[in-house]
Amino acid sequence: MNALLRVLAALAVTTAAAAGCASSGGSAPSVVVTTNILGDVTRAVVGGEAEVTVLMKPDSDPHSFGVSAQEAARIEAADLIVYNGLGLEEGVLRNVEAAERAGVPALAVAEGAGPITFTADETAGQPDPHFWTDPARVAKAVDLIAEQVVARVDGVDADAVRAAAAAYREQVEQLDAWVGQQIATVPAGARRLVTNHHVFGYFAQRYGFEVVGAVIPSGTTLASPSASDLKSLSDAIRRTGVKAIFADSSQPDRLAQVLASEAGVDVEVVPLFSESLSRRTPGAATYLDMVRSNTKAIVDGLSGR
Repeated sequence: MNALLRVLAALAVTTAAAAGCASSGGSAPSVVVTTNILGDVTRAVVGGEAEVTVLMKPDSDPHSFGVSAQEAARIEAADLIVYNGLGLEEGVLRNVEAAERAGVPALAVAEGAGPITFTADETAGQPDPHFWTDPARVAKAVDLIAEQVVARVDGVDADAVRAAAAAYREQVEQLDAWVGQQIATVPAGARRLVTNHHVFGYFAQRYGFEVVGAVIPSGTTLASPSASDLKSLSDAIRRTGVKAIFADSSQPDRLAQVLASEAGVDVEVVPLFSESLSRRTPGAATYLDMVRSNTKAIVDGLSGR
Protein backbone atom coordinates (compact mmCIF):
# COMPACT_ATOMS: atom_id res chain seq x y z
CA MET A 1 0.00 0.00 0.00
CA ASN A 2 2.81 2.37 0.89
CA ALA A 3 4.43 1.67 -2.48
CA LEU A 4 1.19 2.55 -4.26
CA LEU A 5 0.92 5.80 -2.34
CA ARG A 6 4.47 6.72 -3.29
CA VAL A 7 3.72 6.11 -6.98
CA LEU A 8 0.56 8.22 -6.81
CA ALA A 9 2.43 11.02 -5.08
CA ALA A 10 5.14 10.99 -7.74
CA LEU A 11 2.52 11.14 -10.49
CA ALA A 12 0.88 14.09 -8.78
CA VAL A 13 4.16 16.00 -8.65
CA THR A 14 4.87 15.25 -12.32
CA THR A 15 1.38 16.37 -13.38
CA ALA A 16 1.67 19.59 -11.37
CA ALA A 17 5.05 20.37 -12.91
CA ALA A 18 3.71 19.79 -16.40
CA ALA A 19 0.74 22.01 -15.69
CA GLY A 20 3.08 24.71 -14.45
CA CYS A 21 5.11 24.59 -17.63
CA ALA A 22 1.98 24.78 -19.73
CA SER A 23 0.61 27.75 -17.80
CA SER A 24 3.87 29.65 -18.17
CA GLY A 25 4.15 28.93 -21.89
CA GLY A 26 6.78 26.21 -21.49
CA SER A 27 8.86 27.45 -24.43
CA ALA A 28 12.32 28.96 -24.48
CA PRO A 29 12.71 32.68 -25.15
CA SER A 30 12.97 33.45 -28.86
CA VAL A 31 15.45 35.69 -30.66
CA VAL A 32 15.00 36.04 -34.43
CA VAL A 33 17.97 37.28 -36.50
CA THR A 34 17.75 38.36 -40.12
CA THR A 35 21.24 37.81 -41.59
CA ASN A 36 23.42 34.76 -41.04
CA ILE A 37 26.48 36.86 -40.12
CA LEU A 38 24.57 38.50 -37.27
CA GLY A 39 23.00 35.12 -36.52
CA ASP A 40 26.41 33.61 -35.86
CA VAL A 41 27.39 36.53 -33.61
CA THR A 42 24.07 36.41 -31.76
CA ARG A 43 24.33 32.67 -31.12
CA ALA A 44 27.77 33.18 -29.62
CA VAL A 45 26.37 35.86 -27.30
CA VAL A 46 23.14 34.09 -26.33
CA GLY A 47 24.59 30.62 -25.87
CA GLY A 48 21.86 28.30 -24.65
CA GLU A 49 19.84 31.03 -22.96
CA ALA A 50 17.35 31.46 -25.80
CA GLU A 51 16.33 29.88 -29.08
CA VAL A 52 17.99 31.76 -31.94
CA THR A 53 16.31 31.57 -35.36
CA VAL A 54 18.37 32.81 -38.32
CA LEU A 55 16.31 33.70 -41.39
CA MET A 56 18.98 34.08 -44.07
CA LYS A 57 20.41 30.81 -45.37
CA PRO A 58 24.15 30.35 -46.09
CA ASP A 59 25.38 31.53 -49.50
CA SER A 60 22.48 33.99 -49.84
CA ASP A 61 22.29 37.66 -50.76
CA PRO A 62 21.17 39.84 -47.83
CA HIS A 63 19.73 42.41 -50.24
CA SER A 64 17.28 40.01 -51.86
CA PHE A 65 16.47 37.05 -49.59
CA GLY A 66 12.87 36.70 -48.43
CA VAL A 67 10.98 34.81 -45.73
CA SER A 68 8.23 32.20 -45.74
CA ALA A 69 4.87 32.67 -44.04
CA GLN A 70 6.10 30.50 -41.16
CA GLU A 71 9.23 32.60 -40.78
CA ALA A 72 7.17 35.79 -40.88
CA ALA A 73 5.09 34.40 -38.02
CA ARG A 74 8.27 33.71 -36.05
CA ILE A 75 9.32 37.32 -36.51
CA GLU A 76 6.00 38.51 -35.10
CA ALA A 77 6.21 36.09 -32.14
CA ALA A 78 9.83 36.84 -31.21
CA ASP A 79 10.94 38.21 -27.87
CA LEU A 80 13.64 40.17 -29.72
CA ILE A 81 14.50 40.79 -33.38
CA VAL A 82 18.15 41.39 -34.27
CA TYR A 83 18.63 42.87 -37.73
CA ASN A 84 21.34 44.73 -39.58
CA GLY A 85 19.44 47.85 -40.56
CA LEU A 86 20.51 50.81 -42.73
CA GLY A 87 18.52 49.31 -45.59
CA LEU A 88 20.48 46.05 -45.97
CA GLU A 89 17.65 43.51 -45.69
CA GLU A 90 15.55 44.85 -48.53
CA GLY A 91 13.47 41.68 -48.83
CA VAL A 92 12.41 41.37 -45.17
CA LEU A 93 12.43 44.93 -43.87
CA ARG A 94 8.65 45.23 -44.13
CA ASN A 95 8.26 42.14 -41.94
CA VAL A 96 10.58 43.59 -39.32
CA GLU A 97 8.80 46.94 -39.40
CA ALA A 98 5.40 45.27 -39.05
CA ALA A 99 6.60 43.34 -36.00
CA GLU A 100 8.00 46.53 -34.46
CA ARG A 101 4.65 48.28 -34.96
CA ALA A 102 3.03 45.34 -33.16
CA GLY A 103 5.33 45.90 -30.18
CA VAL A 104 8.13 43.39 -30.77
CA PRO A 105 11.50 44.82 -29.59
CA ALA A 106 14.05 45.09 -32.38
CA LEU A 107 17.73 46.01 -32.52
CA ALA A 108 19.17 47.57 -35.71
CA VAL A 109 22.79 46.66 -35.03
CA ALA A 110 24.48 48.72 -37.76
CA GLU A 111 22.84 51.90 -36.49
CA GLY A 112 24.57 51.51 -33.14
CA ALA A 113 27.96 50.32 -34.40
CA GLY A 114 29.29 53.67 -35.57
CA PRO A 115 27.96 53.80 -39.16
CA ILE A 116 29.78 55.59 -41.95
CA THR A 117 28.46 56.83 -45.28
CA PHE A 118 29.35 55.83 -48.81
CA THR A 119 31.77 58.26 -50.42
CA ALA A 120 31.63 57.42 -54.13
CA ASP A 121 29.34 57.06 -57.12
CA GLU A 122 25.58 57.32 -56.79
CA THR A 123 25.68 56.10 -53.19
CA ALA A 124 27.67 59.06 -51.83
CA GLY A 125 26.26 60.36 -48.56
CA GLN A 126 24.01 57.36 -47.94
CA PRO A 127 24.60 55.20 -44.84
CA ASP A 128 26.72 52.11 -45.44
CA PRO A 129 25.19 48.98 -43.84
CA HIS A 130 28.25 46.70 -44.26
CA PHE A 131 29.76 47.36 -40.81
CA TRP A 132 30.82 43.73 -40.23
CA THR A 133 33.86 44.11 -42.53
CA ASP A 134 35.42 45.98 -39.58
CA PRO A 135 35.93 43.55 -36.65
CA ALA A 136 36.31 46.46 -34.23
CA ARG A 137 32.72 47.45 -34.96
CA VAL A 138 31.60 43.84 -34.59
CA ALA A 139 33.17 43.84 -31.12
CA LYS A 140 30.95 46.82 -30.35
CA ALA A 141 27.97 45.00 -31.86
CA VAL A 142 28.57 42.10 -29.47
CA ASP A 143 27.99 44.45 -26.54
CA LEU A 144 24.89 45.97 -28.16
CA ILE A 145 23.33 42.54 -28.70
CA ALA A 146 24.16 41.36 -25.18
CA GLU A 147 22.63 44.50 -23.67
CA GLN A 148 19.39 44.08 -25.58
CA VAL A 149 19.11 40.35 -24.84
CA VAL A 150 19.52 41.02 -21.12
CA ALA A 151 17.13 43.97 -21.13
CA ARG A 152 14.42 42.64 -23.45
CA VAL A 153 14.34 38.85 -23.26
CA ASP A 154 12.70 37.47 -20.12
CA GLY A 155 14.03 34.24 -18.67
CA VAL A 156 17.67 34.50 -19.70
CA ASP A 157 20.55 34.36 -17.22
CA ALA A 158 22.02 37.86 -17.50
CA ASP A 159 25.38 36.82 -16.05
CA ALA A 160 25.69 33.93 -18.51
CA VAL A 161 24.90 36.19 -21.47
CA ARG A 162 27.40 38.83 -20.37
CA ALA A 163 30.10 36.19 -19.82
CA ALA A 164 29.52 34.66 -23.26
CA ALA A 165 29.59 38.12 -24.84
CA ALA A 166 32.89 38.99 -23.13
CA ALA A 167 34.48 35.73 -24.27
CA TYR A 168 33.36 36.18 -27.87
CA ARG A 169 34.32 39.85 -27.94
CA GLU A 170 37.84 38.84 -26.95
CA GLN A 171 37.99 36.48 -29.94
CA VAL A 172 36.83 39.27 -32.26
CA GLU A 173 39.42 41.68 -30.85
CA GLN A 174 42.15 39.08 -31.38
CA LEU A 175 40.90 38.65 -34.94
CA ASP A 176 41.13 42.41 -35.50
CA ALA A 177 44.76 42.40 -34.36
CA TRP A 178 45.55 39.42 -36.63
CA VAL A 179 43.99 41.13 -39.67
CA GLY A 180 46.09 44.22 -39.01
CA GLN A 181 49.24 42.10 -38.91
CA GLN A 182 48.37 40.44 -42.23
CA ILE A 183 47.52 43.72 -43.94
CA ALA A 184 50.85 45.17 -42.81
CA THR A 185 52.55 42.77 -45.25
CA VAL A 186 50.86 44.52 -48.20
CA PRO A 187 52.78 47.61 -49.39
CA ALA A 188 50.84 50.81 -48.70
CA GLY A 189 50.81 51.67 -52.42
CA ALA A 190 49.11 48.36 -53.22
CA ARG A 191 46.25 48.76 -50.77
CA ARG A 192 43.58 49.50 -53.37
CA LEU A 193 40.27 47.68 -53.67
CA VAL A 194 37.87 47.07 -56.54
CA THR A 195 34.82 45.03 -55.54
CA ASN A 196 31.64 43.83 -57.22
CA HIS A 197 29.65 46.47 -55.31
CA HIS A 198 30.44 48.90 -52.50
CA VAL A 199 30.83 46.55 -49.54
CA PHE A 200 34.29 47.06 -48.02
CA GLY A 201 34.19 50.70 -46.95
CA TYR A 202 34.52 49.86 -43.25
CA PHE A 203 37.37 47.45 -43.94
CA ALA A 204 39.13 50.10 -46.01
CA GLN A 205 38.77 52.71 -43.28
CA ARG A 206 39.95 50.33 -40.56
CA TYR A 207 43.06 49.03 -42.33
CA GLY A 208 44.13 51.91 -44.55
CA PHE A 209 42.85 50.97 -48.02
CA GLU A 210 41.72 53.09 -50.94
CA VAL A 211 38.48 51.98 -52.59
CA VAL A 212 39.16 52.54 -56.29
CA GLY A 213 35.61 51.64 -57.29
CA ALA A 214 33.00 48.94 -57.75
CA VAL A 215 31.74 47.02 -60.77
CA ILE A 216 28.20 47.83 -59.61
CA PRO A 217 28.49 51.44 -58.37
CA SER A 218 25.98 50.92 -55.59
CA GLY A 219 25.64 49.62 -52.04
CA THR A 220 23.26 46.90 -53.18
CA THR A 221 23.61 43.96 -55.56
CA LEU A 222 20.14 44.73 -56.95
CA ALA A 223 21.53 47.64 -58.99
CA SER A 224 23.19 47.29 -62.41
CA PRO A 225 26.16 49.09 -63.96
CA SER A 226 25.91 51.12 -67.14
CA ALA A 227 28.42 51.04 -69.97
CA SER A 228 29.81 54.39 -68.79
CA ASP A 229 30.19 53.00 -65.24
CA LEU A 230 32.27 50.11 -66.56
CA LYS A 231 34.40 52.42 -68.69
CA SER A 232 35.08 54.78 -65.78
CA LEU A 233 36.13 51.90 -63.57
CA SER A 234 38.28 50.37 -66.33
CA ASP A 235 40.09 53.70 -66.65
CA ALA A 236 40.63 53.81 -62.87
CA ILE A 237 42.04 50.28 -62.85
CA ARG A 238 44.53 51.14 -65.59
CA ARG A 239 45.48 54.36 -63.83
CA THR A 240 46.04 52.82 -60.39
CA GLY A 241 47.47 49.47 -61.46
CA VAL A 242 45.06 47.42 -59.36
CA LYS A 243 46.04 43.75 -59.44
CA ALA A 244 42.75 42.12 -58.44
CA ILE A 245 38.99 42.58 -58.49
CA PHE A 246 37.16 41.07 -55.53
CA ALA A 247 33.74 39.56 -56.25
CA ASP A 248 31.30 38.11 -53.73
CA SER A 249 31.35 34.32 -53.75
CA SER A 250 27.54 34.11 -53.63
CA GLN A 251 27.18 36.19 -56.83
CA PRO A 252 28.22 35.36 -60.39
CA ASP A 253 31.49 37.11 -61.22
CA ARG A 254 30.62 37.64 -64.90
CA LEU A 255 30.66 41.43 -64.63
CA ALA A 256 33.97 41.40 -62.83
CA GLN A 257 35.39 39.13 -65.54
CA VAL A 258 34.09 41.45 -68.25
CA LEU A 259 35.61 44.43 -66.48
CA ALA A 260 38.97 42.69 -66.12
CA SER A 261 38.93 42.05 -69.84
CA GLU A 262 37.85 45.60 -70.74
CA ALA A 263 40.52 47.18 -68.54
CA GLY A 264 43.18 45.78 -70.85
CA VAL A 265 45.43 44.80 -67.95
CA ASP A 266 46.24 41.61 -66.12
CA VAL A 267 43.63 41.67 -63.33
CA GLU A 268 42.68 38.59 -61.35
CA VAL A 269 39.08 38.08 -60.17
CA VAL A 270 39.21 36.86 -56.55
CA PRO A 271 36.10 35.54 -54.74
CA LEU A 272 35.36 36.78 -51.23
CA PHE A 273 32.73 35.89 -48.64
CA SER A 274 31.63 39.48 -48.24
CA GLU A 275 27.92 39.40 -47.31
CA SER A 276 27.05 35.87 -46.28
CA LEU A 277 28.39 32.90 -44.42
CA SER A 278 28.89 29.82 -46.58
CA ARG A 279 28.60 26.05 -46.61
CA ARG A 280 31.81 25.88 -48.64
CA THR A 281 34.79 24.50 -46.74
CA PRO A 282 37.24 25.80 -45.92
CA GLY A 283 35.70 29.23 -46.10
CA ALA A 284 33.10 31.01 -44.05
CA ALA A 285 31.14 28.70 -41.76
CA THR A 286 31.39 31.36 -39.03
CA TYR A 287 32.02 35.10 -38.92
CA LEU A 288 35.55 34.52 -37.62
CA ASP A 289 36.27 32.06 -40.44
CA MET A 290 34.86 34.48 -43.01
CA VAL A 291 37.14 37.33 -41.95
CA ARG A 292 40.20 35.07 -41.93
CA SER A 293 39.42 33.74 -45.42
CA ASN A 294 38.77 37.21 -46.83
CA THR A 295 41.92 38.64 -45.30
CA LYS A 296 44.06 35.90 -46.79
CA ALA A 297 42.40 36.32 -50.21
CA ILE A 298 42.89 40.09 -50.19
CA VAL A 299 46.50 39.91 -49.05
CA ASP A 300 47.34 37.21 -51.60
CA GLY A 301 45.43 38.97 -54.41
CA LEU A 302 47.11 42.34 -53.89
CA SER A 303 50.54 40.83 -53.30
CA GLY A 304 50.40 38.81 -56.52
CA ARG A 305 50.81 35.50 -54.69
